[in-house]
Amino acid sequence: MADRPLEPASDETLDRLAGALWVFQLRGGHRYATDDVLTAWEAVNARPDAARMLDMGCGIGSVGLMALLRLPADARLTSLEIQDRSVALLHKTVAHNGLGTRVDVRQGDLRDGSSLPPDARFDLIAANPPYWNPSREMPSPHPQRAAARLELNGDVFDYCAAAARWLADDGRFCLCFPAGDARCEEAVAAAGLTLRSRREVAHRVGGDPYLALLVCGRGGDRRDPPPLFLRDADGQPTPEFLALSGAI
Repeated sequence: MADRPLEPASDETLDRLAGALWVFQLRGGHRYATDDVLTAWEAVNARPDAARMLDMGCGIGSVGLMALLRLPADARLTSLEIQDRSVALLHKTVAHNGLGTRVDVRQGDLRDGSSLPPDARFDLIAANPPYWNPSREMPSPHPQRAAARLELNGDVFDYCAAAARWLADDGRFCLCFPAGDARCEEAVAAAGLTLRSRREVAHRVGGDPYLALLVCGRGGDRRDPPPLFLRDADGQPTPEFLALSGAI
């Protein structure tokens, strides 16, 4: 922990994220959710030995920070985010948890290759891209929350292109996207990446999938694991979901 832990401002909360990690969030803004837990879990499973990780379009940083808990002790995380307020919150989170030597917070646009050093390459990249079209959806009145779901700063094609730019030759790129949106696999192919696995996630046993967790790389074969069900037929958390939540 930092010598003098920071306190939340009047419009912020300080909440337990995972393990001994705490995260600063806005009361009415974007807040971490189950998709972030699932993305972090799938990413670490894809490359548990990663030494260099990029959390791309990271928001308040929850995916990368949760993944960092399970990566090797000498692993380093780069968190890239465009929004001023989210970056400020992440700086507070990193300082509060004493992670300044392991986390590099950068403000920038993932569509701009100069947002990171020209030689930046990562063993593991994770992203939870926005997926609502701003011309068809009603935005949240809170700008920070709106940009977390609306495609205001890039869509899944931009995210996949950025991942292809910064992914190491033997690296893995994990992203979370709505299961019924075909653009995700199209974006992976358009970026010249190979889909290594796709795992669908359903709220309940027997229900339709609502999310897909995709792991991509440069070449290789595709092997899809069975679907993940978050709750059983009685509405109780499944053993697998409890196990992965506990692992994060």
